[in-house]
Amino acid sequence: METIKIDHEHVKMIAHRGLCGLERENTMAAFIAAGNRSYYGIECDIHKTLDGQFVVIHDDNTKRVSPVDKLISETTYEDLLAINLYDVNSQIPAAHLKIPTLSQYLTVCKKYDKVCFIEFKNLFEEEDIIKVVEIVDSFQYSHKVVYISFILENLIFLRRHQKQAKIQYLVGEMTPKTLLTLRKYRFGLDINTSNLTKEIVDEVHKYHLEVNVWTVDNPIEALMLVSWGVDYITTNILE
Repeated sequence: METIKIDHEHVKMIAHRGLCGLERENTMAAFIAAGNRSYYGIECDIHKTLDGQFVVIHDDNTKRVSPVDKLISETTYEDLLAINLYDVNSQIPAAHLKIPTLSQYLTVCKKYDKVCFIEFKNLFEEEDIIKVVEIVDSFQYSHKVVYISFILENLIFLRRHQKQAKIQYLVGEMTPKTLLTLRKYRFGLDINTSNLTKEIVDEVHKYHLEVNVWTVDNPIEALMLVSWGVDYITTNILE
């Protein structure tokens, strides 16, 4: 299996949880696969472990991606590291597939010169958001990071402390209140593809804000979004 290549013109393609159409999501294998291709950016999801480490995994627990059910917030990183994740599209654990740290993800993005799209999955304490930014800064890579979250409090705090950071507000659908929030805090829009219209794209662009759309795997749909002028397409398999 390979990626599905489309003519995306000016639109920047983001590998969702790494190239998870080919490799287990949010693993080093998925990040390296994306790094070796033409993607503009690589998206990941982060949680905090019991011992204060920031790790890359989508869910609050490990049961969907491994044979073990551990809650991330109640498990140490050492114990998480002992878990082998399922290979992609299988229920077979693979010894080389582990839950990465934020630092390991950043290492791959920097090596392959990809923009990081870091999603805060849960409501983070303010001090933990600062720690995440400090980790990014330690890589001297803050100019190539976009922070995203469904949780508005995370983003508002981040904006107060990071005036120049690129931030996108993840939403299922657009409302008048959403637009007011984007304008107030200078957030980009990161919206579910099923609820995006050309009119929404034009309205957001009117205020010189960017539009990211998730998660798009149908090439015909993607070409329509390109014609609408979206800025980013987040995808599992398109390139």
